[in-house]
Amino acid sequence: MHSLDLIAGWPVENASATVVSDSGVVDRYGDLDRVYELASVTKLLVAYAALVAIEEEAIALDQPAGPEGSTVRHLLAHTSGLAFADQQVQAKPGTRRIYSSAGFEVLADTIAAETGIAFENYLAEAVFHPLGMTNSVLGGPAGHGARSSANDLSAFAAELLDPQLLAADTVNSAVTVQFEGLAGVLPGYGSQKPNDWGLGFELRDSKSPHWTGLRNSTRTFGHFGQSGTFLWVDPDARLATVVLTDMAFGEWAKPLWPELSDEIIGNNTR
Repeated sequence: MHSLDLIAGWPVENASATVVSDSGVVDRYGDLDRVYELASVTKLLVAYAALVAIEEEAIALDQPAGPEGSTVRHLLAHTSGLAFADQQVQAKPGTRRIYSSAGFEVLADTIAAETGIAFENYLAEAVFHPLGMTNSVLGGPAGHGARSSANDLSAFAAELLDPQLLAADTVNSAVTVQFEGLAGVLPGYGSQKPNDWGLGFELRDSKSPHWTGLRNSTRTFGHFGQSGTFLWVDPDARLATVVLTDMAFGEWAKPLWPELSDEIIGNNTR
């Protein structure tokens, strides 16, 4: 049985998924061109566009952005102090890990202001077009408003495994803990101490509970979305997984997502 066949037993109407290795897509499930709402998986794409903007020197990682004392780095790492859904300041920058979709909207506005390009167009030019992601679009807020397909996100996952659009050092920095030791709430999974995050990428580290599997290495990074989507990359296993569904994240996913991830790691690293 292929690892992704486990999805057939999930309580979802539609699902599309891939497993990506250094040799390309090694397992697949469902209609890979079907377009889904990504919810917060959007943040990975937006973060990558921000990293492109940094390499192009359109913005700088430590330039002011957001509330007083906050920078682009704070916005990417969810330490700007902004609330989840609006620009209310809840903490001094750098003191708490407050997961903020609003912070990504501020980030997108900052990039648009500095480049003179509407952010949805910048994202398309910086990430979607060069990776051939023809089914992908940012049709809403930069924190959660993208739509894409498993085929497109497989190309993005391959980029994360072997960066071509960015320098490897840039990606390595993005998946390294920013503002070490900060506690915070991982949406859906409660308080985590520490709640480690990179530059837009959630870091697995030793978090428990978590949406990835016990077999995933502590270096695993990625994101999940409340629309029932996730993307993780395990650099130790040299594997990435994209799963898109049309059923909102909830209690149903908490046992099934880690089970699938463990099956993928087990079947592809023997």
